[in-house]
Amino acid sequence: MNKKEYNCILNVLKPPGMTSFDVVGYLRKLTKIKKIGHTGTLDPMAVGVLTICIGKATKLLEVLVDKDKVYKVEMKLGESTDTQDAEGCIIEEKSIDKIDENTIIKVLESFVGIYNQIPPMYSAIKINGKRLYELARKGIEIERKSRKIEIRKIDLININKNIVKFDVECSKGTYIRTLCHDIGEKLGCGAHMNFLLRTRSGKFRIEDSYTLQEIEDHIKNNNFDKIKYSMEECFSDSYKIILNANEEKKFINGEFINYYLEMNSKELKKIPVFNNENKLIGLGKFTSKNSTVYLRPDKVI
Repeated sequence: MNKKEYNCILNVLKPPGMTSFDVVGYLRKLTKIKKIGHTGTLDPMAVGVLTICIGKATKLLEVLVDKDKVYKVEMKLGESTDTQDAEGCIIEEKSIDKIDENTIIKVLESFVGIYNQIPPMYSAIKINGKRLYELARKGIEIERKSRKIEIRKIDLININKNIVKFDVECSKGTYIRTLCHDIGEKLGCGAHMNFLLRTRSGKFRIEDSYTLQEIEDHIKNNNFDKIKYSMEECFSDSYKIILNANEEKKFINGEFINYYLEMNSKELKKIPVFNNENKLIGLGKFTSKNSTVYLRPDKVI
């Protein structure tokens, strides 16, 4: 297969037991392409949508990472664990006898909006060159800075004894197991994440995802086109800039382009830039100089 065909995005259904990096490694071996990355880590116990960028599409990672995520969550009340999920050791148990359904609903709803979340020790975040989980495994706990994340929506599915199931839509960087831990703290009984399913990442949905075996079968049967997404498809419903042939040449050569903008340029971060043949040619940024707005290339594809 021509390697150009691998400049694309895959919607992978991550299985339990694999890290997100394991999935990347599997696909590197399968496609023989080194430049592969994912748009948001899923813990080994979690399953669901893992968006994978291959080849030149890795230049879009930082844009796609920024998209909202949607999860189905199963939370267990009354037990706190050192990892904040079911794979950890129980460090505290408390009764939930005095906690009724209305209280649980109110506490869930109280997390909707922006809140400062402290990342868990068992995470891949690096501090002073060390990953937090490496320190946690040695029994070392260090102070972590909180991060502003946003819970867009929480919808309760059901409550069965000490098991609470709910859907959550959130911003990038949200740790769902930490959300479960924080909910348990607010309820006063402790809690941990018992199960996690990511149902959507940006525009990529679980019903359109493929298992690793299905991806391998499609590649072996020369049907890869049926399961891949082009880079252009990622921005089918996004604000985009379309350049004419002269502007395209300037953009590719790294030049600034005088551009009339109807909206506040400060509201825009990185914008997909297309040519007049509807091909993605890169990501651009707006900058102002002497009251004139310019489009400048950030990444050229």
